[in-house]
Amino acid sequence: MKIFDYRDVEAKDAGEGASKLSVRWLITKDVGAENFAMRLFEMKPGGHSPLHSHSWEHEIFILEGEGIVACEGEELRFRADTVIFIPSNEKHQLKNDGETAVKFLCLIPYTRK
Repeated sequence: MKIFDYRDVEAKDAGEGASKLSVRWLITKDVGAENFAMRLFEMKPGGHSPLHSHSWEHEIFILEGEGIVACEGEELRFRADTVIFIPSNEKHQLKNDGETAVKFLCLIPYTRK
């Protein structure tokens, strides 16, 4: 078992195509997770994730804030306590159009195709 404060994990820039978005890789193979990784994203107002797709699904839980999730040309609102499932190969993007930061957990499998 591992237990730790999430703030002890370094926040890193989320990478190319993202704006005002950082990620903390909370649970990884480094702590013994063999199947999934858990990541905490923090998106400042006006920020967004890249518009992208890939062969693995996402399971997302919005902790704080509000914004828009775009998926396959459709845009839907999200807020704190929203659950989002993004299937494999669907083009998607999260955007923060609110006044405060958006924080969300995102889980992905290690067995990516």
